[in-house]
Amino acid sequence: MENKWNDSDAKAAIEKYKDVAEDIALRVYTSRLIGADPSLVLHGGGNTSVKSRTRNKVNEEVDVLYVKGSGWDLDTLEPPGLPGVLLDHLQKLRSLDRLSDEEMVNEQRTHLLDASSPNPSVEALLHAFLPHKFIDHSHADASLIIANQPDAEKICRDIYGDRIGIVSYIMPGFALAKASVEVYEKNPDVEGLMLINHGLFTFGKTAKESYDRHIDAVNSAEKYINKVPLITLTPLEGPALTAGEEVLLTALGPILRGLYREQSGKDWVLHHRADTQVFASSKECEIWSQIGTATPDHVIRTKQKALLLNIQQWQDPDNLRQEVSQALNNYCESYRQYFETNKTLKGVDKTELDRLPRVLLVAGLGLVTIGKTVKEARIAADIYQHTIDILHKSFSVGDYQPLGSSDLFDMEYWSLEQAKLGKSKAPVLQGKVVYITGAASGIGLASAKLFAEQGANLFLADVTEDNLNAAAEEIRKKSKVGVATKVLDVTDESSVRQSFGQLVQIFGGIDILISNAGNALQGAIGEVDMKILRASFELNFFAHQVLAAEALRLFLIQKSGGVLLFNASKAAFNPGKNFGPYALPKAALVALTKQYALDYGAEGIRSNAVNADRIRTALFSEDVLKERAQMRGLSPDEYFKSNLLQQEVYDTDVAQGFLSLALAEKTTGSIIAIDGGNIAASPR
Repeated sequence: MENKWNDSDAKAAIEKYKDVAEDIALRVYTSRLIGADPSLVLHGGGNTSVKSRTRNKVNEEVDVLYVKGSGWDLDTLEPPGLPGVLLDHLQKLRSLDRLSDEEMVNEQRTHLLDASSPNPSVEALLHAFLPHKFIDHSHADASLIIANQPDAEKICRDIYGDRIGIVSYIMPGFALAKASVEVYEKNPDVEGLMLINHGLFTFGKTAKESYDRHIDAVNSAEKYINKVPLITLTPLEGPALTAGEEVLLTALGPILRGLYREQSGKDWVLHHRADTQVFASSKECEIWSQIGTATPDHVIRTKQKALLLNIQQWQDPDNLRQEVSQALNNYCESYRQYFETNKTLKGVDKTELDRLPRVLLVAGLGLVTIGKTVKEARIAADIYQHTIDILHKSFSVGDYQPLGSSDLFDMEYWSLEQAKLGKSKAPVLQGKVVYITGAASGIGLASAKLFAEQGANLFLADVTEDNLNAAAEEIRKKSKVGVATKVLDVTDESSVRQSFGQLVQIFGGIDILISNAGNALQGAIGEVDMKILRASFELNFFAHQVLAAEALRLFLIQKSGGVLLFNASKAAFNPGKNFGPYALPKAALVALTKQYALDYGAEGIRSNAVNADRIRTALFSEDVLKERAQMRGLSPDEYFKSNLLQQEVYDTDVAQGFLSLALAEKTTGSIIAIDGGNIAASPR
């Protein structure tokens, strides 16, 4: 592992954070160095601290522990992510015989310098009780390989001699803090502590010294591990192993999303890591993956065990669904027994969490994770991908003996650990996947932004690549949802069908289609070139049908309903002069909307359309706008307000209409007008 300390970068950090003390600036700098390396920490793992002095409001000089706060990741840490706690008070707590978790949190919060600060780390007392100025804690892969060996203490002695103290496993909190400082005091010359089944602490007088010691300790462990050749994995056998990853994920994704929704009533998204196929397709995986997590706090992201699938009947959706459903039911029953057994043995009053696995290891496919958000799924994948490497190397070195189910239960149902997941109300469309055409501008872009605000993941298609990429980037900056793009001509049937395959590869399936792309072609209907009329039907009708049919195919596999939303037009009811090439396919689109509602309502699939009028989008070229306005004796601005309400209608209004229809669970076959009022265009 590379030591990434750089004197110039350290000075730059001091300058960047000149509004805080130099030692805090350097604490941020080395924290970010640790956080930037996924082989050291992942997604909120690890913590760091610095002891410093400052003046309070009455100008008294006080000692303060600045320690990583809850909700902050080391790789993006800023000074506000290091809440300051009065050090003298924290150190006095060591004299107590016991301190509950709730009492510990209270003591830390009531002695913050700033009451608006985040909660200090659950390991703040460990940082406080140790005397060192700078302290670093990670869950380095190499450390966990050593810390999870049955003879971890002996191996640590072989690697480090007396440089690193050994602390037996205790759940984080007051007891662990006291035990750790007692180990340190037996040998004050140690440079750090190895917490069995947990991770590595190092400390020093300076930020550089503590960081250097951390990297050196990890490197020493890596050298020990790398002396031993990796075990060669033994391949499994099965009919799906030669199917190919893309084929398997296309078959499996929608079924998983449907089954998870069936069992939980919530929407989920999938994530796949292609480079894990060899492990997932090995006999060793069947044993190794069922033992436990590499470090206890991973349990809230991955649960204790992965679900194993060696699919036998992947070519038939019904048989595959039955096979996967049985595997899920078995997993959930095993989790129920784990919960009930530990709840009874410990005599605790806990509410069972959902039983569904977050990690699946699929022979022939690899690692698949599933979460209520893209972020959740990716976090689980990041953690488990490192777990795979830890498992392989652990068994190559010797054995793998992580915490058992009793200790993992304590961690999984620990209130302080659950707090990491957050308790904010989920957005209304969280976990939904929405496919939007014409998404780079106008109504499509407005819809994409609005649905992202409501928590939906987006698959955005448009014919214009630069505008599409810009739109996607804008949405990514303002939301935390998954956003995928596809440059697509919706009249290219083959490309449309391929795009749905890509959608499944990225998210696992679809919940809502907003078929929006279109164009207004003109001409007197008796004189129009048939090429123009056919082109209009290809774009304004047949493209909608191909998109809807592909979405429907996935809806039927998922068996969890679905929503078809079409951008029709007032021209379907109130055609304009010389606008027949546009009005005719739009009228057919309205009929298509109703036909889907009629044919598939029993499957829980809803089909609705929006009829918008006079929206300032690319549909209205300067020439078209001028012509339409002049025909009515209006200026362009007057033209857009020429409705019963005398108000201009915007693309955001149409987007709101799509959202309303998406949420209207008992509405189908409906055509809503968003035009400011036009009686001639009212559906009837």
